[in-house]
Amino acid sequence: MTKLLGGLLALCLLAATLLVGPCLAAEYKIGVVTPTLSASEDEFRGAEMTAKAYPGMIKHITLPENFSAEQETAITQILSLADDPAMKAIVICAGYSGILPAIQKVKEKRPDMRFITAPIWDDPDMMAKYVDLALDTDWLRRGETIPAKAQKMGAKTFIHYSFPTHMTKELLVKRRDAMKATCEKLGMTFVEVSTPDPQAGNGPAAMLQFLQEDIPRQITKYGKDTAIFGTNCPMQDVIIAKALELGFIMPEQCCPTPTQGYPAAMGLEIKPEDAGDFDKINAQIKERAAKANVTGRLSTWPVPVGVFFPKFAVEAARASIEGSMSLTDLAALSALARKVAGVEVSFSPMKDGINNYYLIIMDSIIY
Repeated sequence: MTKLLGGLLALCLLAATLLVGPCLAAEYKIGVVTPTLSASEDEFRGAEMTAKAYPGMIKHITLPENFSAEQETAITQILSLADDPAMKAIVICAGYSGILPAIQKVKEKRPDMRFITAPIWDDPDMMAKYVDLALDTDWLRRGETIPAKAQKMGAKTFIHYSFPTHMTKELLVKRRDAMKATCEKLGMTFVEVSTPDPQAGNGPAAMLQFLQEDIPRQITKYGKDTAIFGTNCPMQDVIIAKALELGFIMPEQCCPTPTQGYPAAMGLEIKPEDAGDFDKINAQIKERAAKANVTGRLSTWPVPVGVFFPKFAVEAARASIEGSMSLTDLAALSALARKVAGVEVSFSPMKDGINNYYLIIMDSIIY
């Protein structure tokens, strides 16, 4: 009888494991902090996906819509996550500055708490001191990778569209200079064109009308083996639509993602249930590119970095909590990123001497 009961108990435990997963998964929680859906859709969707993948483990909270005016509320929200003794890691994917004080307070109270940020824009040296792993996009290195990719796609000329307000931003100027230097190194012609400023005069409408009229002029002058890059998000709809019409090269948007410019330019209908299915979205884009006879002329990152960051950060937190990976093990981080993104993701130290703050570049998909 005892053996029978023991056997039944073992079967019940096995069934429970198969139904709900390993016991360890229920023994800890991970907090995920993002802006609201309306403030930053990609980060919100990425967190939503992880919460669905690990029900009961992920506690997803959103920061106030007006973050700059409600920083104290945001700090209180993050502190409240640490009140739960089962909470072992907090992932913050927000793109705001002013969150570091919350991390410092939690670390004082719970030094065991793991923090992964991707990104928050506070002082990098202080971030590296308090955060276990900090991530951001390598915006500057894209000044090298975008022209290099454009050349591999067949570009002989590279056109950089921007406007005066953007060209007062140090990062954008440095990236433009890197694009110019890379083009010179690769033997490509670099052309800089200034559009009407969308932050002055007639707003975005004048800028977009200028692009409608100027892009055909440039392609007539330089030919179809021309890559076009624009520094502003609203530009992408026009650039991609013109690429479909004129057949030039669009190597990457200012914010590389399948959902910027492509859906509007191609008239894609993405159903709500397919909003996070990038395999399906990329397949639709590839099909439309083929129909327009521009296969091999359009490209981007296969997954929005805003979706990638929370998904990757949660997987990294899980591996760290369960003891299978150190958050400073670059080889392990790279392998995990490849698994999450489906492509290679390169990590570069944010600065020398820091081993827990990395800038990333994702490999591309060419449609």
